[in-house]
Amino acid sequence: MTLEAWRENDLISPHQPTHQEISDLLNVVETDLRDAAIPELSPERKLGCCYGAILSAARAALHASGYRVSKSTRSHHYYVIQSLRHTVGLDSGTVLQIEAIQKKRNTADYIRIGEVSDNLATETRALAERISKTIRRWLAKSHPDLLSG
Repeated sequence: MTLEAWRENDLISPHQPTHQEISDLLNVVETDLRDAAIPELSPERKLGCCYGAILSAARAALHASGYRVSKSTRSHHYYVIQSLRHTVGLDSGTVLQIEAIQKKRNTADYIRIGEVSDNLATETRALAERISKTIRRWLAKSHPDLLSG
């Protein structure tokens, strides 16, 4: 399914992005990545920061592509993450990794802690940094007007 098909099915709606909006989202990404590096944070909080960075970066790519997912849309995180296949061409394996991270984050936030290792938090930070760089490169190539003020 394409982004346009998603729009036709009311899963996403048209959106006119601005430089400020994209800048703000990328600043959230950087703050989340910086926070994920704080040694005193628990692995669960580090993982949550990394997931937040990925989500904000994906949202920047989707908005730059001219669409948005309403927060009232059921499973809005799902569609923002899945949109990475269509916006920046992220491979299915990486999207599946993000989905697994989301499940771990949800468990840590809503059910119980103790299931996120330091190693997983570190690996997730590396993944979030890689995705952030991919999206920034894509923005610079496909939507340079949204990166310059």
